[in-house]
Amino acid sequence: MAGWWPALSRAARRHPWPTNVLLYGSLYSAGDALQQRLQGCEADWRQTRRVATLAVTFHANFNYVWLGLLERALPGRAPRAVLAKLLCDQVVGAPIAVSAFYTGEGKDDYFWTLKQIFRLSGLVYWPFVQLTNFSLVPVQWRTAYTGVCGFLWAIFVCFSQQSGDGTLKSAFTIFRTKWTSAIEGSPEK
Repeated sequence: MAGWWPALSRAARRHPWPTNVLLYGSLYSAGDALQQRLQGCEADWRQTRRVATLAVTFHANFNYVWLGLLERALPGRAPRAVLAKLLCDQVVGAPIAVSAFYTGEGKDDYFWTLKQIFRLSGLVYWPFVQLTNFSLVPVQWRTAYTGVCGFLWAIFVCFSQQSGDGTLKSAFTIFRTKWTSAIEGSPEK
């Protein structure tokens, strides 16, 4: 089991693009599958396949190219470079990535959904992720790191889209309701 990390590191050095794309796609798809499991629903493999297709064909490739472009245009980990990359990422990269996700999901109220998600992702989650990414993560692992963070994000986004209106408020309301139901339904000891 300990041999997987050196093999993955070698693959990332020799073939960084496919390694990062496959890691990102696998993690993002696993996030969708896990959120279905956490909901207690029967697995919707069609939904997971849609998420996987979008993650591999667009998101992983876009992130790999975008993060490489940012690093070439603004090299280094100095605070000024990190903040410039963060600003570029949030102004240019994030709207493209979020728009592609919701276009791929085929939502009816596309612009309302985008507005709600931009509030959360643009102001809270992804800026923190990219700040740590640009300042701490080696360049060859940045797409894979966003895949790990995308795994967590996919759990939230897929859950909130399938269970509510796609907002943080709806996700917490659903979690609270399920948590309360589980506590009330459990036998007392």
